[in-house]
Amino acid sequence: MLNPAIIREGDSVHIFYRAVQEGNYSSIGYCKLDGPLTVVERWDKPIIAPEFDYESQGVEDARIVKIDDLYYMTYTAYDGINARGALAISKDLIHFKKKGIIVPHISYSEFVLLAESAKVDKNYYQNHKFYYKHSDPHKKIILWDKNVIFFPRRINGNLVFLHRIRPGIQIVSVKELNDLTEKFWEDYFNNFSQKILFDPVFEHESSYVGGGCPPIETPQGWIFIYHGVEDNNGPVYRACAALLDLNDPSKVLARLPYPLFYPEYEWELYGDVNNVVFPTGTALFGDTLFIYYGAADKYVACASVNFTELLTELLSYTTKQ
Repeated sequence: MLNPAIIREGDSVHIFYRAVQEGNYSSIGYCKLDGPLTVVERWDKPIIAPEFDYESQGVEDARIVKIDDLYYMTYTAYDGINARGALAISKDLIHFKKKGIIVPHISYSEFVLLAESAKVDKNYYQNHKFYYKHSDPHKKIILWDKNVIFFPRRINGNLVFLHRIRPGIQIVSVKELNDLTEKFWEDYFNNFSQKILFDPVFEHESSYVGGGCPPIETPQGWIFIYHGVEDNNGPVYRACAALLDLNDPSKVLARLPYPLFYPEYEWELYGDVNNVVFPTGTALFGDTLFIYYGAADKYVACASVNFTELLTELLSYTTKQ
């Protein structure tokens, strides 16, 4: 079990974790905590499992928020070749209705043509080895678009979510989900450089960055905990933090120039994938922020930080707009 979606309701924390069975087929399991750390319930069957061709080999790495009276659970749908962001919604955290893929249906080669003409980092269109090393080069490989994470309320009347096309993190804002049409994505990619929230900057995230936990609202801005990856004789995943503008989260107010935390314990350093801390959800109890994460692609773990101190530290790195 690994990479859990987290949402707090009252004194309970609901965890929707990735469960992997033999053959590397993933589903979403469920357990409930009393307070931040005590397990009081765990299901013996998946709460969400693969049903459709686009997710035939896995529903993976969920995140969850509540917007108005609906829970939005995003996850990566994997069909054995393509990995793309999908959505399921619920009113009760038990019964989920799948809404399908919500990221663009575009081939990697089509994206390359668009990205080469945009003023973006060359790593956006020089990922041939990543896309083709394990796949049949004659198959039409869809652009991998993962780490879809909604903000936990509408912003200026819009649904806003983050997503990850390597090596950066991008942002989308729409009135309703049915606005995510082919024409929308065509316009989006024609202005792709303006949709990038941020790209890697620091050494500890020099390979790529990706979404982590749903953003946390404060009067000073949204605290966004994400992951950064550095290639150091293999990938090393670290937890990182940024502060986004409250009313226009496409504006980055601050980023910590060092990792929030990193692999250091044996169960983070060695596992199914070594050197991984992968933050995916938080719960705030008092002034303590509990950060839940996947460790070495094998365990669910938790770290904590003083929330006020984290915000103060981020504000000390605020950039001038």
